[in-house]
Amino acid sequence: MPLPGAPGVSADLKKPRPPIWLLVAMIAIGPFTMQVLVPSLPSMGRDFGASTSAVQLTVTLYLLSVGVGQLIYGPLSDRFGRRPLLMGGLALYAVASLGAALAGGIGSLVIARALQAMGACAGVVLARAVIRDVWARDQAASVLGYVTMGMTIAPMLAPLLGSYLDQTLGWRASMWACLVFGLPLALVAWKRLPETLPAPQPLPGLFAILAAYRSLWAIPVFRAYAALTACATGVFFAFLGGAPYVVVQGMGYTPVQFAIGFAAISVFFAAGNWLAGVLSKRLGILRMLSVGTSITVVGSIGAVVGQLAFPPHILVFFVPMVLVGVGNGMTQPNAIAGALSAKPQLAGTASSLVGALQMGFGALMTFVVGLVEYGAGIGTALTMAATGSACWLALRGARRG
Repeated sequence: MPLPGAPGVSADLKKPRPPIWLLVAMIAIGPFTMQVLVPSLPSMGRDFGASTSAVQLTVTLYLLSVGVGQLIYGPLSDRFGRRPLLMGGLALYAVASLGAALAGGIGSLVIARALQAMGACAGVVLARAVIRDVWARDQAASVLGYVTMGMTIAPMLAPLLGSYLDQTLGWRASMWACLVFGLPLALVAWKRLPETLPAPQPLPGLFAILAAYRSLWAIPVFRAYAALTACATGVFFAFLGGAPYVVVQGMGYTPVQFAIGFAAISVFFAAGNWLAGVLSKRLGILRMLSVGTSITVVGSIGAVVGQLAFPPHILVFFVPMVLVGVGNGMTQPNAIAGALSAKPQLAGTASSLVGALQMGFGALMTFVVGLVEYGAGIGTALTMAATGSACWLALRGARRG
């Protein structure tokens, strides 16, 4: 990874750079918060006497709130800077985490989770924008690969931690764990994150925000990269939406066994991120996207083949996700870097729009899986295959750009 002042780094990119580990933590807080509660979905339903669909809202509305929040943070950060928006988001996150831990019913928990998501998504949007502020396009793809590889520690550990806390202390302990994560992160970000916004962009009001989004959406290559990011992410969220019920309720495995399987997938996602970090600058993002998308599609179609050809087993359900994990790990950093480079002066706005599309599409996939999954895994696998195949269409648009 090039260092400040290294050959090939232009003068305008010699800016203060935050430590990589801080960017990892900023991006990690969102997926950690979402996934730490996933193993507890069945127990929360029993605790509150709530239906499966009601409990599923703690995931679906979380994703929707992340999408909405990103639409707000990006344009505001292009106008007012990265630091103040991050600190405001982390403050909201802390308050919402406390509210979730003390929730008295499923309705109040869903609301607290939505606010929690609004706060957490600040880290994702602003970390991506900071990276694009201080690194050029192909270098940004490489840095995003390394950062995302480090970030996979969160989804690797979150289900394990959540399942352990659920079995020993109850699901509320997971929400206290979020507070323990968020408060130190806010303190460190206050001390170590420099302001990286190159120049404030005019933002007179709501119409300016909408105009900024329209100007990005009018760029065909941005649409292609954004769609590819959303579809690749959708394969994962389709799996996430159905897996706890298929594995725990349908197959009879424990939440801990589910969490261990999910952690294994995170290792392969990290491997894909590592490949993106090592190869993106050398090969370019289009070659990396071609390989990553191909692997994702093969894995998503393999999920259908596995469910139809073999008897129900946790390995049959999880093994195709190994390929999806590697493919996604290669695809997402490069697709995001391509989208943010479509109009670099609006990197924050682009990060918001891409993130909103990711989370919105992911929420849609969890909703679809909730409708078509009856515990056997077929509905989840078919949703994954359809979403994975859509990645090919988006990739064609990116190549034309």
